[in-house]
Amino acid sequence: MREEVYMAGMGGQGVLLAGQILAQAAMMVGLEVSYFPLYSPEVRGGRATCTVVIANDQVGSPVVGHPAMMILMDKIAVNNHLDRLRPDGLVVVNSSLAGEEFDRDDITTITIPANDIAIDVGSERAVNMVLLGGYVAMTESVSLADIEQALREVIPERHHSFMPVNIAALHRGAQAAMKAISPTR
Repeated sequence: MREEVYMAGMGGQGVLLAGQILAQAAMMVGLEVSYFPLYSPEVRGGRATCTVVIANDQVGSPVVGHPAMMILMDKIAVNNHLDRLRPDGLVVVNSSLAGEEFDRDDITTITIPANDIAIDVGSERAVNMVLLGGYVAMTESVSLADIEQALREVIPERHHSFMPVNIAALHRGAQAAMKAISPTR
């Protein structure tokens, strides 16, 4: 098993935190992991990306030219990165900021209104957890329970009061992804 996940968005959307939590969850279940964050120097409004490679055996390089999976948090991320996704790849997109129509018919696209869901669960800052929940629902490397445990380990204790909102966002994102692939559910 090898999953290559590329995440991209605007600074402040929690791209790097989502990648860190996914990497921690995979390590906790005994998988090999590489986490490679990259961000622009602006304090706010810059671009942020990260790559998480999860595998059963050693990960040789954290750099992935054409990932199999993506989480894209806004329209700029879609415009800048979607063409790098492998054919037959999976992308989870924040349709609140990126819309729902894309020029790729050779990939699986899961659109989730992440901003709307995050606001509904209590914090617009939980967009990253909504999209991470959607991604986890579509893959098999880690479970939502693993992500919840990783959240507790990665998030500083002084912010644990936000845990219920983050966990609700994860589960709502997973539900939205499942509904997106099977609208009759």
